[in-house]
Amino acid sequence: MNRFVVISASLFLFLSILLLPLLNPNYWLKWRAALVPSTKLAADLIVRNGFIFTSDPSLPFADSMAIRNGRILRVGNNSSLQDLAGYGTKELNLEGKVVVPGFIDSHVHLIFGGLQMIQVELRDVNNKEELLRRVKEAALNARKGSWILGGGWNNDLWGGELPMASWIDNITPDNPVWLARMDRHMGLANSVALNLAGITKLSEDPSGGTIMRTVDGEPTGLLIDSALNLILSLIPDVSVDQKRDALLRASNLALMRGVTTVVDFGRYFTGASVEASWEDLSDVYQWADSSGKMTIRVCLFFPIETWSRLHDLIQKVGSALSDWIYLGGVKAFVDGSLGSNSALFHEPYINEPNNKGLQIMELENLFNLTMASDKSGLQVAIHAIGDKANDLILDMYESVASKNGNQDQRFRIEHAQHLVPGAAERFGKQKIIASVQPDHLLDDADSAIKKLGFERAQKGSYLFQSLLSSNTVVALGSDWPVVPINPLSAIRTAMKRIPPGWENPWIPSERLSVNDALIAHTISAARACFLDNNLGSLTPGKLADFVILSTDSWEDFATEGSASVEATYVSGVQAYGQVKASDFNA
Repeated sequence: MNRFVVISASLFLFLSILLLPLLNPNYWLKWRAALVPSTKLAADLIVRNGFIFTSDPSLPFADSMAIRNGRILRVGNNSSLQDLAGYGTKELNLEGKVVVPGFIDSHVHLIFGGLQMIQVELRDVNNKEELLRRVKEAALNARKGSWILGGGWNNDLWGGELPMASWIDNITPDNPVWLARMDRHMGLANSVALNLAGITKLSEDPSGGTIMRTVDGEPTGLLIDSALNLILSLIPDVSVDQKRDALLRASNLALMRGVTTVVDFGRYFTGASVEASWEDLSDVYQWADSSGKMTIRVCLFFPIETWSRLHDLIQKVGSALSDWIYLGGVKAFVDGSLGSNSALFHEPYINEPNNKGLQIMELENLFNLTMASDKSGLQVAIHAIGDKANDLILDMYESVASKNGNQDQRFRIEHAQHLVPGAAERFGKQKIIASVQPDHLLDDADSAIKKLGFERAQKGSYLFQSLLSSNTVVALGSDWPVVPINPLSAIRTAMKRIPPGWENPWIPSERLSVNDALIAHTISAARACFLDNNLGSLTPGKLADFVILSTDSWEDFATEGSASVEATYVSGVQAYGQVKASDFNA
């Protein structure tokens, strides 16, 4: 009898343990997922309990979304996603955190920025002594005869005085030096570099550029726009391995800032070689793609002079080399920059009455290249900062559209910083995309007033809201490494417009709402480079790129624009941050 009781009890205990999982609802979900046809398999990841800004007007906000195979499966509330949970599904409890689509930076120089990360950094230098200290430190660590490279200096931070070769000659007697201004439209060479380039009192200014001189005609060491090539052509190109390392460095930084896609205008600046962008495509981007090292998406633009090469490549392989690399279009320059007094204006700079800026490219040549590029189906983006430069490009785009047919060109103007009255309306009427960089405003506000006068600067500078009100597609970016790659900073600047040292906004009527700024950094940025079918919003079917912010208060974020990036996901996989998903619990 006792033996029977023991055996019965043991059998009951064994069966209880065996059948215990059946009481867990998640057990049945896993079995259901295993039994249903493959077309209805469960989500890989369910993100729930958040405040999700989708950038999709059909469902602007949600609290949960499901992801499978790197794409958005469904967006809605948590209960509407329960049927997508099954065996292997992970869940990410946001605990109320704000989520936004992965940021698209509409204007960067990615590999160039990655290279500059290990050069002499001068962006935050606010006095001559600190500039000299950093250059001297680099010289002490440099091999004799090797180039010392750096950049990011802004003379406005130390009162406006422009640097000269004589500042650094004594501390760099054995090395050529090239220090680019923050805007890349001006740079400083020491005397060793000037001698290597053969730049003397007798040298003539190249077309579209200037050799700055003393009152006696001697070169000061400063070169502007196309004159940069007198030095840039002498600097040895970096190795392929160095460029590959630069891409990885730059991509990691982008992910830390919540950037999942960039529009990369390459190592193409005024005075630079048109070949660098093509070399980077084959040596760096295609290498990274084939070896599984791409971690952010790139949309590449190439020098307009090489439009036929890009057209032939797209005809051969298509515009998407993969989910990571897209062939975007071509870029040109029409003027320089405000900081270098080379942006092209209708009226002179008040601090240089005989200077209205520089026209970098002859207009007939630019028109012919734009016509050919557009006719072949390529998107065209042109750098224009001054008000006259923007008018010239608006006129040219209008003429090209009338001759080639008013198709969906999505012509872009990069920067669009200073506009005459009525120009913002022309952007909207002509369907020109305004690719703008709010954080430039922080550096330009004081200098714009000094160089243009209060009234001109106040009426026509950084007209974000005017452009939006004119139905212009506004795409936000950074122009990194000219300014840091940081979409949350750009959004805050677009909302607040308060430069350093100011108490009140600069042109407050041109501020954007947080919604408009987010849209400009996501879905509008995607539309601006023809990627809106795949990217830019948290919409079912699109790639699952998203960012978790540090704040759990949408109201505070919408008011102050203050938050940091807690985690960045690309194709539904965490690429930055410490947030951990867990097994799904129904």
